[in-house]
Amino acid sequence: TMRAGAAGARIFRASSHVSLVRLVVPRVPWVSGPWISKPWRRVRVCSRLVFTMAGVMATPENMPPKSPRNDAAPPRRYVDIGANLTDKMFQGEYHGKRYHAPDLHRVLQRAKKTGLEIIIVTAGTLEESEDAVRLVKRFDTGKSISGGGTGTGNNTDSALPTYPRLFTTVGVHPTRCDVFQNSGDPEGYFGKLLARATERSYLLSKDNLSSKGAHDDANDAVTSTGPIVAIGECGLDYDRLEFCGKNTQLVWFERQFELSRVTKLPMFLHSRGAHGDFFSILKKHRVAAETAGDPLPPCVVHSFDGTCEELNDFLTLEGVYIGINGCSLRTETSLDVVKHVPPEKLMVETDAPWCSIKNTHPGAAFVDTKWQSKDKKKIYKELEKFDLDEVEKEELDASLENVTVKDRSEPCHVAQVVEVLARVRGEDPHVLAETCRENTMKVFFPFGV
Repeated sequence: TMRAGAAGARIFRASSHVSLVRLVVPRVPWVSGPWISKPWRRVRVCSRLVFTMAGVMATPENMPPKSPRNDAAPPRRYVDIGANLTDKMFQGEYHGKRYHAPDLHRVLQRAKKTGLEIIIVTAGTLEESEDAVRLVKRFDTGKSISGGGTGTGNNTDSALPTYPRLFTTVGVHPTRCDVFQNSGDPEGYFGKLLARATERSYLLSKDNLSSKGAHDDANDAVTSTGPIVAIGECGLDYDRLEFCGKNTQLVWFERQFELSRVTKLPMFLHSRGAHGDFFSILKKHRVAAETAGDPLPPCVVHSFDGTCEELNDFLTLEGVYIGINGCSLRTETSLDVVKHVPPEKLMVETDAPWCSIKNTHPGAAFVDTKWQSKDKKKIYKELEKFDLDEVEKEELDASLENVTVKDRSEPCHVAQVVEVLARVRGEDPHVLAETCRENTMKVFFPFGV
């Protein structure tokens, strides 16, 4: 009817296919009945109807122009240098309450589909590092990103889902530095960190240093790699002194430079509200090592959200890179700051499940890659029904491939970070993604993966 058509037009303009289906299906006999009772099937069956209505009701005069598209551009490739995949949110638990089943496998599948080749899983204590290593062993396919069969992962069966390569870090986050004293043996705890970093180090893996120098051709993959690629997350955080006092943070930040010096692993660094002390310590250790003829490995200041002056401080030091995520892009001022990071110093990350690009952020309008999102309480409710047969479960499972949990950042969102960063810098997102990838491979994966 004309009334139904007018209502459909309003719904179409709101881009709500599900609402459109709910309106139309009861009035169309050939898509009614028990078979179509499942909402994901209604959407599938009515897709042709939706586009037919679109063709009738939408005209060139009222449709927005299409975005320019470069079909010749290769798929973007990403490395997420920092994701907290051991966080309980990926087990369905939020603030101590469980809302849904663990879904890390979906998160990793979505990441791979988006172009993620590698994810570095960040750890903030020795115990978290052990958890991260177990996570890597469980999910890392052990396959070279170029298609070969290298790596440490046990999941080499080609029938298994394809995930990005996974690596991790070892170190103590500034807000967690009380663990040294609380362990009852601070030096013993530090010794365990060093032992773990050495035993599981990417650089000290069998066949690496015995046959190559630490900075040989980054395109050569090795036959065995350890999962630990960095020391961290370590640094200073004066915004959250209620978790760990300033003096304790200062002591153990300085000590963790020793872990990097001994293992030759790069550092993954954290600075919040502490730039003066943070930069002073960083400069002291890097300059001293350079003067002694034994330079420290490179480092990255992750989740950078500082001023242009603070950025310029870091750029005076050799081997210091800048990590950008959603928190680095949340104000007009921060968008101006990231314009000034030299491309050869850029890396990208998500800091998942945190630091997403929100709709209120000034760069949100520059995001092209988007996913449907659902509330954590509702996203998997249909799967929990007992009356679903195996075919129905498979179809519903497939329908959730591109659905994320609302307000939870995931590694796939690194694509959005690159898109905003590229737009404010006036650069091609494909070129920028590749530049960030090359920087990351040079610092963290000098032997390839």
